[in-house]
Amino acid sequence: MATVAALYSIDEFVRTPEQVAGEFAPLQSVGLVQRPRPVTKRVWASIDKEQKEVIEDLMAALSRDPQKSKQWVCWVDGERKQLKRLRAAARKHGVKIVFVLDIVHVIEYLWKAARVFHEETSPEAEKWVCEHLLEVLRGKSSPVAAGMRRSATLRRPAKNARKPVDTCADYLLNHSAYLRYDTYLSKGFPIATGVIEGACRHLIKDRMDVTGARWSLNGAEAVLKLRSLCSSGDFDAYWDLHEKQEYLRNHESHYAKPSILAKVKLTLVK
Repeated sequence: MATVAALYSIDEFVRTPEQVAGEFAPLQSVGLVQRPRPVTKRVWASIDKEQKEVIEDLMAALSRDPQKSKQWVCWVDGERKQLKRLRAAARKHGVKIVFVLDIVHVIEYLWKAARVFHEETSPEAEKWVCEHLLEVLRGKSSPVAAGMRRSATLRRPAKNARKPVDTCADYLLNHSAYLRYDTYLSKGFPIATGVIEGACRHLIKDRMDVTGARWSLNGAEAVLKLRSLCSSGDFDAYWDLHEKQEYLRNHESHYAKPSILAKVKLTLVK
C-alpha cells in the first residue's frame, strides 16, 4: 500500500453552495469562472515508509511558512487513523490546520443511498443526490442524515437494502466537524482533492499497476521517488546534485594530491 502526499499553494476562490452543486449536475445555470491554479506544487509517494512518516515529511514543508502566517488546509477522506496522525503532527509543529472532508467522498455515499429510493442512473436518483448535496454544501449535513433515515423508515425497505442509507447517515454524522462547507466556501477554500487523486493515478497506477509487472520493495520505492521528482519539476536539480555526489564518491575522494585532483577536474570540464 503506497501513501501519497501533495502540497501546493493556491489563491482563495469564494463560491456559493449553489455554484458548486451546479458544477456537479444541472441544478443551476452557472457561468464559467476562471479558477485559480495550484502553484509551487510538490507531490511524493512512498511504499516503504509508514503513513506517519509520510505525514511527518509533509509537516516538514512548514519551512515554506516560517512565520505561520498562511492558512493551512488539509483534505482528508475520513479515515480515522489518518486524521488522528495529522492532528497529532499539527500539534507537534504548532500549526493550526483546517481539515476538510473531500466532497467527492460525500457524493459517493449519497449516490449509494439514492439507489435505495430510486433506480440507478435514473433522473430521480440524480435529482435526489443533487438536492441532498446542496443541503450538505449549505452546512446542513446532520439534518440531511436525519431526513434520509426518516425516508427509509417510512418506505420500509428490506434490512439489507436500507444499509447504504444508514451507512451514509453515519458517515455524515461522524464527520460533521469536517463538513462545514458553507464556511469553507465563504473563505475560498477548495473542498475536493483533485490534486492528490490525480497524483495517485499518474504517480502510482500508471507505472506500478502494469499488468504482469513484479516489483521488489526497494525497486518500487526508487521508481516512486524518481516519478515524484519529475512530477514536482525537481528532477533536473536532483540530477545535477546526483552527478556531483557521484563524482565526489567515485573520484575526488580517492585522490590525495590536489594537483592530480585539479587535472581530473580540468579534464572533466573539457
